[in-house]
Formats: sequence, C-alpha cells, structure tokens
Amino acid sequence: MSDAPATWRPATEETPVVRRLLIGGVLVVLALLLFAPLVTVFYEALREGWWKAASSLADPEGISAIRLTLTVAAIAVPLNAIFGVAAAWFITKYDFRGKALLLTLIDLPFSVSPVVVGLCVVLTFGANSWIGGMMVDAGYPIVFALPGIVLASMIVTFPFVARELIPVMIEQGRAEEEAALTLGASGWRTFFTVTLPNIRWALLYGILLCNARAMGEFGAVAVVSGKIRGQTATMPITIEMLYNEYLSVAAFTLAAVLAFLGFLTLGLKTFLEIRHADALAATRRH
Repeated sequence: MSDAPATWRPATEETPVVRRLLIGGVLVVLALLLFAPLVTVFYEALREGWWKAASSLADPEGISAIRLTLTVAAIAVPLNAIFGVAAAWFITKYDFRGKALLLTLIDLPFSVSPVVVGLCVVLTFGANSWIGGMMVDAGYPIVFALPGIVLASMIVTFPFVARELIPVMIEQGRAEEEAALTLGASGWRTFFTVTLPNIRWALLYGILLCNARAMGEFGAVAVVSGKIRGQTATMPITIEMLYNEYLSVAAFTLAAVLAFLGFLTLGLKTFLEIRHADALAATRRH
C-alpha cells in the first residue's frame, strides 16, 4: 500500500481558506471605514427630501463656499503641478550637494501639522509682518483673504506632484533626453516631446491627489482664512460651522457635494485610464 503523493503548493500561494479570509477582511475594513461613512453622509443629506437639500445649497453661504473652494483648487493645483515638475526635474536630472536635504524639505508638509503651516503663513504674511503690512497698505491683503488661502493650500499640497514624479523620472533616466539634445533639440522641445509623454500618468496622479487635498484642506485654511462667512469660508470650514450650529441637513448636503467632487475626480482618472489603456501599459513597461 503506497501513500498518496503530497499535493505540491508554491510557498507564495495561500490556501483557499486564507485567501477568503484575507479578501473578506479587506472588504469588511473598506465597508466600515469607507463605504459606511459615505452612505451616512448622503443619507443624512437626503433624509428630509431632495427639496430640503437643494434649498440648503441655494443659501448664499453655501454657494460662496463652493465657489471659493473651486477657485482655490483652480489656482493652487496648476501652480503646484508646475512647481512639482520643476522640482522633480531639478532633483532627478542634476547631481549636486544637498539633494537629500532638498528631498527632506519637499516632504516637510507631510510631517508638519497643517495648523502649523497656517500659523507660519499668518506670521510671515500677516498685517504685522513686513511683507503683509505692505500688501495691506497697497489694498491687497494676503491673510484672511484669497491669496492666503491659496498659499496655505499650495504649501500643504506641494509634495504630491513632486513625490509622484521623482521615482518615475529616476527610473526613466537621462539617456533619452541626452539623445534628443545631441540631435539638436532644444530644452523645451526635449521636455515636451520626450520627458512629458513618459511622466504624464504620474503627473496626472499627482494632480488628482493634489486637487483632492486642496479641496478638502481644513487645518491650514482655517487658520489663514479667519472663517469669515460668505468671504473666506471654504467648503470644509462651512461644513464644520453648519454642523456646530446643528444645521445638519445643510452640513451633510455640502459634505455630499464635496464627496461628489471627489468622485468626479476619481471618475475622470478612471475614464482616462480606460481610454488610454495601451499608452498607460507602455509607460509602465518603460
């Protein structure tokens, strides 16, 4: 009587039971931490009917908060995209002393509290500072106005684009750019025809992350904005003020709009991935 041969299983392959437990655990965590809060937000917003939610959005404070949030994102995100590309290019294409220090400084907004960032902006550009005093005298205040909100949002969201681009540009190397320059291409033409096509997907991801954080930023903006209703109150700040005043329908409706903007950004990313799947796969293989 011979023993049956043992079933061979790769060391990196889990058993069906373990696989189901892992998948089930991930789904439970996602349901509790992501889907349940989102469902709660939309349920609370529509609990008293569509008309009540729509009328709360028609309030001048809500309209002002939505307009201000979109304006801040429309200014801060493109500027951070430009600065992020420039920083990634400088770090990956040149060798110099202090590169590690520069990388650390780029990551600084990740480790510093947004409240501290907002306080630094107030101390540097407030009415009592040299720069802020001159701007106030000229009639263009920075703190408690749109420029301060944009500046604080840019500082908080600055690392996203650069940190997405740096690994891709390091892997890409310098050979293609050097070849283009050797063939007589100018620096700008080399960037637009060689570098940008290779980094466009990483740049897109960085812009999406930057946009989501800029629209949802609370701590730094709360410090520099002064929370002036209808003027410097963004959507997150207005949601907090409405909720503290027990205006739950208005607060959750505005929160649902903010979540919808996030879904819209995610949907745009997914659409671009599906539309340009072949180009994306080629970029990843590269």
